[in-house]
Amino acid sequence: FKSFIVIPMIATSLSLSAFTAGVDQFVAAKADDQALSVEAKALQMEREEKAAKIDAYYKKHDLPLAGYGMTMVLAGEKYDVDPYLLASINMKESTGCKYHIKGTYNCSGWAGGKTKFKSYEEGIYNLAMNLGGDNPRTAHYYEGKSLEGILKSYNSVIPTYGKEIVSIMKKIDAMSV
Repeated sequence: FKSFIVIPMIATSLSLSAFTAGVDQFVAAKADDQALSVEAKALQMEREEKAAKIDAYYKKHDLPLAGYGMTMVLAGEKYDVDPYLLASINMKESTGCKYHIKGTYNCSGWAGGKTKFKSYEEGIYNLAMNLGGDNPRTAHYYEGKSLEGILKSYNSVIPTYGKEIVSIMKKIDAMSV
């Protein structure tokens, strides 16, 4: 008689503990997903704000790169480069691609502006890759350098170049969106 009562109780308690462990794991995983979701949403909001500021800056001046803000943000993120730096160099070198060698999509003046890209996106990603130190041929100029060091490597001819780029970066950051 005892075995008829004890064995089902043991089996039930084992099943319940397995069930509650599964529920605990589910709840913990759901909490982790929500935390990631909150982080992902915050990151996306930050991306959108930066892209909107870049786009607003270019749009204010009626320039061809208006609308490429998110490309600069994502390229900067991929290569660990401030997207405002990318936008500022494109502004300084070609007035936001208003003045560049037609057909090159080279808004950054890369390699004297003669390097051809298939699109504005490719040109933006090329600039980010190089400034981020991810091109083996140019890494020694940019890899691990501060903003000032990157700018000195990018243009060592114009003494005020770095200050001009930083000034444009600040103007972009100050844009209201």
